[in-house]
Amino acid sequence: MDAVSRDTAVQKEPSAEAEPGAETSAAGAGEATGSSTGPSTGLGIGELRHLYTQMLRIRRFEETAARAYTRGKISGFLHLYIGQEAIAVATADLLKPGDRVVTTYRDHGFAIALGCDSGACMAELFGKKTGLVGGNGGSMHFFAKDKGLWGGYAIVGSHVPVAAGHAFASKYSGDGAVTLCFLGEGAMHIGATAEGLNLAGLWRLPIVFVIENNKYAMGTPLSRQSPIDDLTLRAPGYALDSDRWIVSDVLETRARLAALVDRARNEQRPALVELLTYRFRGHSMSDPGKYRTKDEIEEWRARDPLHRAEEGLKAAGLGEDELAAIDDAIVQEMDAAEAFADESPVPDPEHRFKNHYVEDDR
Repeated sequence: MDAVSRDTAVQKEPSAEAEPGAETSAAGAGEATGSSTGPSTGLGIGELRHLYTQMLRIRRFEETAARAYTRGKISGFLHLYIGQEAIAVATADLLKPGDRVVTTYRDHGFAIALGCDSGACMAELFGKKTGLVGGNGGSMHFFAKDKGLWGGYAIVGSHVPVAAGHAFASKYSGDGAVTLCFLGEGAMHIGATAEGLNLAGLWRLPIVFVIENNKYAMGTPLSRQSPIDDLTLRAPGYALDSDRWIVSDVLETRARLAALVDRARNEQRPALVELLTYRFRGHSMSDPGKYRTKDEIEEWRARDPLHRAEEGLKAAGLGEDELAAIDDAIVQEMDAAEAFADESPVPDPEHRFKNHYVEDDR
């Protein structure tokens, strides 16, 4: 059995719609493409193994969280990143110290990829004192500024001008940092998003806006949200560079994002990127995803960057035993994270009054 297929329950879950054959160039909008041959191993098996391991850590974390949710250990909403792991991993691998990630409520993958402790992340889901933000944030509000994660935001589109503010601070202070702002395609129709994109283009801010387009805003397909399929067609109106591709190869995704980040950092060229991706679960744990067909799901499973990275490692000579050992170690890590969260204390009552205002933490 492939390491990726270990959790068979996950393989039966539905996913989100995305259009085959999509991609554009960094110079402007157009038809999206993507690698059809699988991950390149030209950069070395060690590098691909690292990226694969990080993607698998996110998937196993999310699978563990899903099981805990069904047992009543996690309250509220739980939005899983299963299927989209390559985006967070590629991003984390290209960032420099001081760069910032501002994202949506589907934020667990970024926390793991950026180096947050899996036990602290799970404890946050459990609402425990040892959580990433002391149990106050829960699933939708992970935050770890020491890792470059400047928040998961629950209000759709509200974080886009906040991210533009981060980028403005970098430009004003000259710290050389770039902000990456992640949003779903549904956020592209929100007024605050237009304001953030406009300011970025007007002030030439060091920022890259990344649309994680899984084709469904909750259960609403893109065709019922937007008169155009290619959302990067909006980029020229804000004087933004653009690119668009299907996320099927973590190495390709890292390379193309890195080029955009480099231009934002060194040439004052902000960008709008559309990544056609797929979530293999519903919008949240309460969503059975019945608005998607089995054929659509299987089409996207064939593009799964995690599975394709595993196949690339096999082609490069990594054996089944080595892959199984990677998976076993990750499963043990996530089991330990769940046990840590389960055994951790709940926050002290006075903790609910913290973090409402700026506090002197010097």
